Order: sequence, then C-alpha cells, then structure tokens
Amino acid sequence: MPDLRAALPDRLRRSTPRAMSDLNTIKGHVGEGFGPVADAFKANFDAGREIGAGFALMRDGEVLVDIYAGAADRKGARAWAADTIVPVFSTGKAITALVMAWLVDRGRIAYNAPIAEIWPDFAANGKETITLEMALAHQTGFVGVAEEMDPGLWLDRDEIEARIAAEKLTYRPGEGSAYQPISFGVIADAVARRVDAKSRTVSGLLREEITAPLDIDFQIGVPEADHHRAASHVLPPRPADLGAMNRETQIAFLKPWSSPGRRGAAAWRSAELPAANAHARAGAVASLMQAYACAGRIGRTRILSAEAVGEAMRPRVAGPDRVLPLDIAFGAGVMINRESGLLGPEPSTVGHYGFGGSCGFADPQAGLSGGYVMNRQMDVLVGDERAIALINAAYACL
Repeated sequence: MPDLRAALPDRLRRSTPRAMSDLNTIKGHVGEGFGPVADAFKANFDAGREIGAGFALMRDGEVLVDIYAGAADRKGARAWAADTIVPVFSTGKAITALVMAWLVDRGRIAYNAPIAEIWPDFAANGKETITLEMALAHQTGFVGVAEEMDPGLWLDRDEIEARIAAEKLTYRPGEGSAYQPISFGVIADAVARRVDAKSRTVSGLLREEITAPLDIDFQIGVPEADHHRAASHVLPPRPADLGAMNRETQIAFLKPWSSPGRRGAAAWRSAELPAANAHARAGAVASLMQAYACAGRIGRTRILSAEAVGEAMRPRVAGPDRVLPLDIAFGAGVMINRESGLLGPEPSTVGHYGFGGSCGFADPQAGLSGGYVMNRQMDVLVGDERAIALINAAYACL
C-alpha cells in the first residue's frame, strides 16, 4: 500500500495542536479570522453545556480550526487531550456511506442493485426488491429487530445478520423513510463483505483504504490498545423527544433489544458497528467529510471520483420520517440540509448527527467540512444547539 501521508497538509496528521494561552483552557489551532468560532466553543463551556469537546473546520484541505477543551470523564480526573477519541454514534453513518461510495465507485456494486443479489437470505419475507440505495436512505420497510432477543447479539455478526435477513416488513419498501439506528450498519457491513474481493468489513475497508494511509484517527471498532484514549460519554438528562409513538419508533428505539447491550463497555467499544460506535477526534471527522466537500478529495489525495460523490449526495427521499419526528432528506447514507439550517445555511450541505449531539458536515459549494465531538450528551436526535452555534459561527467568519 502506498504511503499517502505526505499528500496531506501537516495539520491533518496526528501531531499535537499548539496550545493557545489566550483562550483559557482551549487548546489547538485557530486560523486568522476564526476567533469567533473559538468564542462560540468557549461559550458552550461557560454555559455549562460541555464536559469535554472538540471542533474542527476545514476548507479545501486547509485546517481553519482544530480545538479541544474540558475533561474526558464526568469527574474531571482526566483532561481532554489532543489524541482523545470519543464515541460519535450515528455521525459514523456518513463515514459508512463514504465506504459504500468507494465500493460503488470501483464497480463492486451499484446503488440500484438489489441486496438479495449478493446476499440471497436477505430476500426473505418480501425484501427481494430492496436495493442498496434504499437501505442507505432508510427505505427498507423495516427498522431493526422486531422479535425479542438478547441485545448482546448486535455484537455477534453472524447472528445479527441472520436476524436482519429474516426480518419482516412493517411498511412497503421505498415509501418514505424510517430511520434505522443500528441495522443500517449491519446491512452496509453485510454488503461490503460480500462484494469486496478480500471480504473486508466496512471498518476494514475504511482503515486499509483511507484512514491508515492518510493517518486519520477515526475508528469503527476500537482496538483494546486505544481504549485508554477514549472519553467516557455522559448520558442525556432525559430521553429525546421521539414524537408520536408508532411500531417503527418502538422497534427502532424503545425495545430492550433496540440497541447493543449486556456485554460491557469494552466489548461495545471494540465491536464493529458501522452505524453506531465509531470513535474519533473532531479533526478526523472533518478530514473524512472533506471527500463530500471537495469532490472526492481528502487533502491532495483523491479517494473517490467526483461523479461517485455526487451520486452519494443525490437526494433519494424527503419528507416526514416514520421514526424520527422530523421532515428529513437522505442521500445514499447522508442527511441533506435543504433549508433546515441544521448543518449551516447552504441547502446542498450533507452530513449526519449522532445521538447526543456530535455531527459531521460538508458543504460542496464552499469546499467546507467540519466535525463536532463531545462526551456530554443532550436529549436531541438531530440539531444540537452546541453544534449549530459552532457551525453558524464558522460561516460568519468566511
């Protein structure tokens, strides 16, 4: 594998950002003219909304902002460091979508290909026409595992794939979206392993083809040797508002087995759950989101063709979601901003929010990408006020 690190600007590598004594405990890099972003970051801490956090902003491969502050644990015993990583939950879906675009770009599968063509068991119970793009746009006709199971089975790849393949529909595939918090990643991973020549997982493809060559600190499934770098997240003060309850919402979020559990934090951190347990620095999120903002390039390295990126960002569905209490639009695995303002002022911006507040975004008009990570979760599903304040401050500086 060629060494691609030399193709990146120095600030994209894992070097320690320089300290900034004029911003109290905030450390990192703030480019000229972007002081208001650091001010907004500090305001989140001053208002008691943060424990530890990081924010990064890039434009056309240049690092404009890469800052961090606070504590990596609730008690404040461990400072947030330059190499601290933290769970970003569903923000990782945008990166999983990037891996799927990589496979499509190389002709391993087409977005409009029925999944059952490469995963025959998936055809069970009326799912034979569901395509890859329908799965990535949350249009499969089901949202998770409806029948009771041990929540630890989410960490058992063979078992959970068998259950997803056998799942029954709750609505007609393709008729609107119904957000899939965890099964999105199971499907993507199953497809990736079946079409990749080396049978690599989403995590393996991301690591071997993108993050390792470019030295980007984003991991789906954290090796035990890196667990000490991970910040511990603090759960929201109250459950998020899920709106009116329906069967899809209950299966997606409210069943005891709706999300992984019962195996311990270390097992969860180490598992490969492409939809839910990516760990990263803010700078790593911003770096990977460059591919969407810069027509397939990360730094000076082309990861995808411009055509593949455009196809990944093309809208597949828009309107009221059956699970999230939102009117939302999806491309092939990314949320599309439209006029929502959740990812800044540009309608064509794409990205994803993660449970509790993290987000990654990419504006292809401005060549701008960013990442926000934190360990104090709030009771929001999409559109955390801390992230929105940082994004708005960033645009005001352009």
